[in-house]
Amino acid sequence: MTSLLRSPLSALLLLFAMPVLAQPDAGAVGTGVIIGTISDIDAKTPVADVVITATASTLQREQIVVTDAQGNYRIPQLPPGVYTLRFEKETYKPHARVDIQLKANRTLRVNVELVPDTFISTVNVIGAPPTVDVGSTNTGVNVDQEFIKRIAVNRPRGSGGASRSFESLAELPPGSASDSYGVSLHGSGTQGLTEGGYVTDGLSTHDYISSDGSSRNDRQRAPAWALPYMHIVVPDGTPRTVFRAPEVPRGPVSLGHDTVSVTPPERTVAPMGKRFFDMYFKGHGVNPTVDTEEERFSTFSVDTDTASYTLTRAYLQRGSLPDEQAVRVEEFVNSFDYGYPAAPDAAFSVNVEGFPSPARKGYHVVHIGVKAREVTHAQRKPSHLVFVIDVSGSMNLESRLGLVKRALHLLVNALDERDQVSIVAYGSEARLVLGPTHATQKSLLRAAIDGLSTEGSTNAQAGLEMGYALAANHLQKGGINRIILCSDGVANSGITDPDGLWARVKERAAAGITLSAVGFGMGNYNDALMERLAQVGEGNYAYVDALDEARRIFVQNLSGTLQVVAKDVKLQVEFDRKTVSRYRLIGYENRLLTRQQFSDDSVDAGEVGAGHAVTALYEVKLREASRPTFGTLRIRYKQPEGGDSRLIEKDMPSSLMRPAFEQTAPPTRLSYVAAAFAEKLRGSYWARPLTYDALVSLWEELGTPLKDREDVAELGTLIREARKLDRRTDRFEYFAPVRTMDADRIPTIK
Repeated sequence: MTSLLRSPLSALLLLFAMPVLAQPDAGAVGTGVIIGTISDIDAKTPVADVVITATASTLQREQIVVTDAQGNYRIPQLPPGVYTLRFEKETYKPHARVDIQLKANRTLRVNVELVPDTFISTVNVIGAPPTVDVGSTNTGVNVDQEFIKRIAVNRPRGSGGASRSFESLAELPPGSASDSYGVSLHGSGTQGLTEGGYVTDGLSTHDYISSDGSSRNDRQRAPAWALPYMHIVVPDGTPRTVFRAPEVPRGPVSLGHDTVSVTPPERTVAPMGKRFFDMYFKGHGVNPTVDTEEERFSTFSVDTDTASYTLTRAYLQRGSLPDEQAVRVEEFVNSFDYGYPAAPDAAFSVNVEGFPSPARKGYHVVHIGVKAREVTHAQRKPSHLVFVIDVSGSMNLESRLGLVKRALHLLVNALDERDQVSIVAYGSEARLVLGPTHATQKSLLRAAIDGLSTEGSTNAQAGLEMGYALAANHLQKGGINRIILCSDGVANSGITDPDGLWARVKERAAAGITLSAVGFGMGNYNDALMERLAQVGEGNYAYVDALDEARRIFVQNLSGTLQVVAKDVKLQVEFDRKTVSRYRLIGYENRLLTRQQFSDDSVDAGEVGAGHAVTALYEVKLREASRPTFGTLRIRYKQPEGGDSRLIEKDMPSSLMRPAFEQTAPPTRLSYVAAAFAEKLRGSYWARPLTYDALVSLWEELGTPLKDREDVAELGTLIREARKLDRRTDRFEYFAPVRTMDADRIPTIK
């Protein structure tokens, strides 16, 4: 078999699913296991989310795990030695067990009862409260989340550890060292934190954020009480957000270059509903508000993915709020059809409308929608679809492999004589289930689908390698050649070389073999990996939580899902400085490009399928003296076959600004409700004035028949469900009360 992704693929996949440091193989001889249960010494009840850290002289680095809902933990593949175990959880006193003798090929149980620490549940003010300076230019800690990058911890690597951390697999910002997909141009990526630094709520203990929004690395640590969350990597490679017992300040606290005596008010942790373990998401922060005197150009790559909204729906329908890092605003907005007309004689139609912001006083919301040309069913190109299906043990659920099989049956029914289907399955190894088969042979296809069953571990590298080889050997000239990966995104077998992986997937996409990722399953799911594969593979990323979603992706939107009509699509808005003083792009944080990259044809961007639409929202502050236009929209794209890019340029007239929310078109209002809902769920600083009750009222104002449409009605149901579940406290309230918020500037503590 031709080796297409041997090193690369395992790279990525393994680093997300294994510890940063190389560990013995799952079946390694001579290792031991420590297991146990953690309970409350008074209540005698199990304690979830306890952080257990194992250290020993025989370990190259410490191992960290977290207890599940039943208080159980398991630390596998430990070399023999004398261990120290540390147990930490907020509201409990730290506990340690020392001199634990672990022998080879033995399982040792260590149960622990934790003692509640009532002291840290309430914190009294020691000195005067912090002075809050809105818009200060003094250097200090910018505690507004607008500029805080939500990254996961990257602990020190030992000499024998893996050469790259899972964090290096995340998308790098475009620049001289990497392209817009984060693929290194020089064979290496950025390195993570070292020397024991950890990340609390996205802010490194080695970093602080200055008042201009830039990150500094002066080893001045934000106080633990201000940033109570901690992201850690558990031994299977999956980061989790847990709570770290805070260090209560007892004297002067350094914030940036200033020192104050300060303690926060009482802080409580609200229940978040059912927890789904081993869910990995990568957040990208929240876009800042930009002064047009400093930068009037806003540039980004398009994104037609919808997985974030579907994942959020799966969370809420199961009685839980989604992880804040799972919420990508643009994927909420682009999950809805706004009824844009297709341009009869152009690649894209352009739709613009604005209205006063319901949440941000003094600002307007600008809705920008572009729709690609449509392709009829008869015009769709012939296709060769290679399904690469995860059949590992983690897929052994009706909501995973069972749903995959039902989704494939729907797709087979929608294909015709122009199409061929191949099926590759992978568990511990990859195997060919069905070679290229015409879609008219439906009984043969159905039998192959029905015969899929779970087996072994997860060697995604082997599965994709075989899938790409199959697609390359049976290339449809001038047609659609697409790998469709169906998986929960988890991998525990392969070789680590992420740069090689991204470069190879990108190379295959350039040769005409694109990759789409379709996710399945709640718990044990890697959203970041699936999104990244689709980005680099020039395909799309979707998540299937129910058969109706599969029908929407594989049947209703088949042409748009499969046939790309525009490549490397970039949008740029140039704001007129005499009309617009400030602006903020809502969402697209991981799709941002520089002004120069807009016209650079070597910079990759997103693909748009037939009839697909892309919608973006801005918050803008208008000057009193308005001009005929408030900005210019530019769209740059390439034909599906490649070549030089083409440019579409449209002025945005000021007359498109409506005087009130209720006077805008219902679809425009719908886009704002979807975006505001996402902003609320991800804890955006600027969404704080908008309550859930207000959000429900805005949804009600969509009016009929729009709010009676099935997907829009479901949005209203999800907003109400989130209102019931959301018991989070406002992390900004004690130093920047909502009633005193400045709509223009972020607060700083000095």
